[in-house]
Amino acid sequence: MDNDELFPDHSAMLTLVTLPALNDNYIWLVHDNVHAVVVDPGETAQVLHFLQAHHLSLDAILCTHHHGDHTAGIMKLREEYPSAQVYAPGSERFTGFRTIAVTEPDHLEILGHPCRVLNVPGHTGDHIAYHLSPWLFCGDTLFGAGCGRIFDGDARSFYQSLQKISQLPDDTQICCAHEYTLANLKFALAVMPDNQQLKQRIAADSHKREQLQPTIPSLLSLEKATNPFLRCHTPEVEYAVSQHSYQSPQDATDVFTLLRQWKDTF
Repeated sequence: MDNDELFPDHSAMLTLVTLPALNDNYIWLVHDNVHAVVVDPGETAQVLHFLQAHHLSLDAILCTHHHGDHTAGIMKLREEYPSAQVYAPGSERFTGFRTIAVTEPDHLEILGHPCRVLNVPGHTGDHIAYHLSPWLFCGDTLFGAGCGRIFDGDARSFYQSLQKISQLPDDTQICCAHEYTLANLKFALAVMPDNQQLKQRIAADSHKREQLQPTIPSLLSLEKATNPFLRCHTPEVEYAVSQHSYQSPQDATDVFTLLRQWKDTF
């Protein structure tokens, strides 16, 4: 059975497909039964198989950031589909394969639908996301119940990026690039042991993984209720961070900084 039959998600004649890759990556593919767009292809084989099996042409590749598990399949896909455009940030990191540089507030047309580019630095300094409503392709910025590590970004920018995402509609579907949810939920429970929605989510997502189903996309409303990195403004997260770090954070950015440091060693 094909992956889109297992996990269909239709929006205004577009279909979202989840393609597992590498150890725990997801490659996202959106199509209209004729044309397709791929997000962060860290591998090639499963993308080519799906495109060929469903007689789809590849129109574009959306790249959120430069790490190899998000970009390694791009050149091979362009060999097979040379007319496919590659959208990516404008820095020199992407000059080998990018065809169109994008940044906020650029608006794209993807398969006839509007798509907004968001700058979401933090995991990397030039990380971007693509809001093709109702889906947000956010790479390694926001995960199920967590967020990415800080590489060449910084904590203040990262917190601002998460705040920007939190302002999107609550029914936004968070299409992140890794199946990290269960591990993130364990940390979230350590931070927020009294959060009842979190406990319900742990049960639901554990069941999904037992059935070999992905835990994502997740709704932004669920992330705002159960993801500690989106709850740095709340007394429960501030208290947990201060107790763990023996520090007194001055604001939500400080809470996020200490929370991310805690998660790095959890």
